[in-house]
Amino acid sequence: MNMGGPSTLDEVQFFLTNLFSDPDLIPLPLQKFSAPIIAKRRTPRIVQQYAEIGGGSPILRWTTEQGEGMAKLLEELVGGRFKSYTMFRYANPLTQDTLDEMRRDGIKRAIAFTQYPQYSCSTTGSSLMELWRKSKASKDGIEWSVIDRWGTHPGLVEAFAQNIQATLAQYPESERSSVVLLFSAHSLPMTIVNRGDPYVSEVAATVSAIMDRLGNKNPYRLVWQSQVGPRAWMGPQTSDALKGLAKLGQKNVVLVPVAFTSDHIETLYELDLEYGKEAKEHGLNLRRAESLNASPVFIRALADIVAEHLEAIKSGTRGYTSAQMGLRCPQCPHDRCGEQKAWFAKGGLH
Repeated sequence: MNMGGPSTLDEVQFFLTNLFSDPDLIPLPLQKFSAPIIAKRRTPRIVQQYAEIGGGSPILRWTTEQGEGMAKLLEELVGGRFKSYTMFRYANPLTQDTLDEMRRDGIKRAIAFTQYPQYSCSTTGSSLMELWRKSKASKDGIEWSVIDRWGTHPGLVEAFAQNIQATLAQYPESERSSVVLLFSAHSLPMTIVNRGDPYVSEVAATVSAIMDRLGNKNPYRLVWQSQVGPRAWMGPQTSDALKGLAKLGQKNVVLVPVAFTSDHIETLYELDLEYGKEAKEHGLNLRRAESLNASPVFIRALADIVAEHLEAIKSGTRGYTSAQMGLRCPQCPHDRCGEQKAWFAKGGLH
C-alpha cells in the first residue's frame, strides 16, 4: 500500500484530483468542489516536473519489483504460496481495482502492508481508511491483518545504512567524518502534528536507529520537504536547511530520503533537481543516498517483516493489528477513524 504516482503524463491530473480530494491528507474547504479546481490549476506545472524525470513516476515499477521479490522469498522462508498486490491511494491501481483483482483470484487471507515505514493518519491511515470503506461496502469476506509501521526494523535500518555508507565513500577519506547527513522526510501540516499524529516521532526513531548503526560518526539533522500551501508545516524545510548549512560554512552534505521506500517525484525531482540546483548555488558539495528501490537487503527486510508478522499472529503474541494502531490521536476529530481501527482489529470479518 502506498500513495502511488502517475505512470504517464496523461495521468497527472487524475492523480492530483484524487490527492486533493483526500481529507485525511489535505483538508480543504468544500473539498468535493475545490479539489478538482486546484488539481486542474496545478497540472501543467506538475506535468513539466514529471517530464523532467522521464515522463512519469517509477513508483509502480519499483513497488511491483519489491513485492514480487518479497513474495518469492516468503515462499522459501515460510512455505506455501504468496502473491503481492499493489494498492495505490491516488493512482492506478486504486484500492477498488486491487480488491476486484483479489476477489477474482479468490483471495481469502491478506495482509495490508503499508509501504510508509512510519505511521501517519494522513498516509497509512488514509490508505487503511480507503481499504476499510471499499471492503466494508463490498463484503468480500477477506480476512485482513495489518502491518502498519516498521520504521526501526533492523533490515530497513541496514538497507538505509548501506546506501549511506556507499554515498559517504564518494567523499575523500579525510573529509568523510565531517560530511553532514540530512535526513529528509515528507512534511506534515502542524494541524495534524498537534492533534497527536505519531509520524514525526517515528521518523525521528528511524533516523536515530540508522545513526546508531552507523556509529554516530557524522553530524546529522532531520529536515522536512514537500510543503504545500500557506499553512504552517513541520520544519525546518529541507531547502532552508541547505541554505543555513552553507551560511554556517558546511561544504559536504548527503541527502537521505528516510521516509520513502523507492524513487518517485519527491526524490527524483525535488531532491535531485530542485535541491541539487540550490545546493550548487550555495556552494555545497551535495550528494544523495540512493533510494531503497531494488536493494536486496531491503527486499529481504520486507519478507522478514511479513514472516515475523505471520508468526506472531500464529503464536498468539499479537492480534490482527498492532497495539499502536489501536490508539487514536488524542485530538482525533473523526469517529470513522475509531470504526476503521475496530474493523481491522477483528480481521475485517465483522
